[in-house]
Amino acid sequence: MCGVGFFRVLRLRAALGRLVYTFPVDLVLGCFRTRWYAFRQATRPVRLTEVFRQAAQSRIITSAHRINQGSIPDLSPPGTESDFYFVQTDDPETAVGRVIELVKTRIPKRFGFDPIRDIQVLCPMNRGGVGARSLNIELQAALNPAGDRKVERFGWTFAPSDKVMQIENDYDKEVYNGDIGYIDDVDPNAGEIVASFDGRSVTYGFGELDMLVPAYATTIHKSQGSEYPAVIIPVLTQHYAMLQRNLLYTGVTRGKRLVVLVGQKQAIAIAVRNVSGRRRWSKLGEQLAPKTPVSVDRRRVGR
Repeated sequence: MCGVGFFRVLRLRAALGRLVYTFPVDLVLGCFRTRWYAFRQATRPVRLTEVFRQAAQSRIITSAHRINQGSIPDLSPPGTESDFYFVQTDDPETAVGRVIELVKTRIPKRFGFDPIRDIQVLCPMNRGGVGARSLNIELQAALNPAGDRKVERFGWTFAPSDKVMQIENDYDKEVYNGDIGYIDDVDPNAGEIVASFDGRSVTYGFGELDMLVPAYATTIHKSQGSEYPAVIIPVLTQHYAMLQRNLLYTGVTRGKRLVVLVGQKQAIAIAVRNVSGRRRWSKLGEQLAPKTPVSVDRRRVGR
């Protein structure tokens, strides 16, 4: 709702006179942040901060609130079964091995999650040894090694049972940026693959595969608006350029039943302290503010 839909909501408010609107202002956002700035000028925002008793039992929620308030979450091992864990790793190579082990064996064995359909790795960035691109290659090899029925296009390998993500809107196929699906079949003779998105089969020609990428790992930014049963987030100083409070907060709040941070306490501390991602240099507020009539001395006009 970054474009036309946003202005429809503004017109609705004008027609009804009152509108209650909930908005995740502390997420990474992007174009949605423009919407927040516009609403902030036209409304009286109220921030909801209280954690109620039922929610307070979840370490995911309490950890997310601590991050959002600028405090490091409790990273100590929980004494009982928990939904939030921290796994210490001191270097990128070890972190990659830990992530693969968690996805492939440890989390499925302990919590019963499906390693492909239930567990999502969210990375601060694409690049680097612990970035989404590199981890996709490693996780694909560990979870779904390609057999004979495969196709290699645009730097990726696609095979049956692969988890994939659509990376641009396709209105003809009715598949949109960020949608996650699973490859059902690869037909080299027809030059097509068939993938299912929410139970609906979609056919792609091999030449259209630039719209898909493996989705065993993706960036936190791409995950906005989505939730997953279990989330693993590598957080290392290697990601320094993207270690921001709202990015970490967004990643943690994507997990519904389990969140595991893998990395360094120093990197988490850097992310929690860094609020630079929240700054926005914009004249939108000035343009939306009520205009003060300017008086004109008509006697001086034209002189």
